[in-house]
Amino acid sequence: MTSAIHLLAQAATQSSEPWVGQSLLGGLRLDTLTQTGWGGWLLLLLGILGGLIAGRAVQHFLRSLADRLTAHGWPLRGTAVKSLAAPASLALVTLGLSLGLSGVKMSAELNGLVLKVLSFLYLLCAAWAAYNLVDLVDVALRAITAKTESKLDDQIVPLIRKALRIFVIVVFFLFVAENIFGADIGAWLAGLGIAGLAVSLASQDSIKNVFGSITILLDRPFAMGDVITYGGHTGTVEEIGFRSTRIRTLEGGVVTVPNSKFVDSDVLNITRRQRIRRVLDVTIPYDTPPEKVDQAVQIIKDILAAPEIASAFDLEKFPPRVVFDEFNAASLNIKVMYWHHPPDFWMFMNHRQEFNRRLLRAFADAGIEFAFPTQTVYLAGDVKRELAVKIERTSETIQ
Repeated sequence: MTSAIHLLAQAATQSSEPWVGQSLLGGLRLDTLTQTGWGGWLLLLLGILGGLIAGRAVQHFLRSLADRLTAHGWPLRGTAVKSLAAPASLALVTLGLSLGLSGVKMSAELNGLVLKVLSFLYLLCAAWAAYNLVDLVDVALRAITAKTESKLDDQIVPLIRKALRIFVIVVFFLFVAENIFGADIGAWLAGLGIAGLAVSLASQDSIKNVFGSITILLDRPFAMGDVITYGGHTGTVEEIGFRSTRIRTLEGGVVTVPNSKFVDSDVLNITRRQRIRRVLDVTIPYDTPPEKVDQAVQIIKDILAAPEIASAFDLEKFPPRVVFDEFNAASLNIKVMYWHHPPDFWMFMNHRQEFNRRLLRAFADAGIEFAFPTQTVYLAGDVKRELAVKIERTSETIQ
């Protein structure tokens, strides 16, 4: 191969047409091709092939080993081994390429370029391994947070994972820029500082949202899975991100709220209520005799004292209350107040229905009617109002 290349170069330079030699040799450097023998090229081919085969074999072995470790109940070891499978494969391919290139004759400039490329590949392997090993930290933290009842740590774990991966990527690019390309990191950092100031001024709302997410994590007004009411929307918190929080409403839609809004606004956390209060106004007509009013109050108290109804009450701290409290415009009012525990909404609704059914039947058996909005009109010819009407007419006559 070397002799053929020499003959080609001589033929090009000795051609009767000068432009032929200039076009072939003027733009090409054939030093590497002419100075490297068959053995060097064969070594390069074997190095690449051997690196690919070794890399594929090691990757398959490590992944199989990781699956066995995980199956035996060692998830941390399995995650660590699996994280190194792909970077190890790339490292072996790079090693094979390095060994193969050792037999190739190169100029100083080309040799320097090749060394930079190989160094970059080795650094990429290390950064890739570090990036994947973040999963090891994630698995370890999740194993710890699974033992706690708090949901705060469940929200912090994904943030830690993202922060570590971004940190690995930034360090990798800075290290490559300084050691491979010879960049001045100090100048870069100074420029990044000025750029960061400009970006912070231009993205004040985004920064407010980030601090809002930190406030949510520290103050914990709600957590993922909680049912909250905010801005007229009631739903389940599905995700708390750096910028916004997503709420799945009872209608099925998703409301996205910037985290900065939660800092200055009221949030009702329905999940954290300890009991559900019911306030009921039982109204009866004005012509109900006093004895019937007392009977109505006692009926309601008896219903609330029934074991099936009273089992949902904390009788020591929050006993139910029944009071004849008001003379309304069209009815006599009996105020009923009780607190249902546990704060399960559908249990409360079933309990509410059973109370209403018993109250309706008891009032019907006792002959007590429920009031409804009414208006009484007195006519001038009403015998019961005759005297008052006559007095009014007499006064009008005198005037």
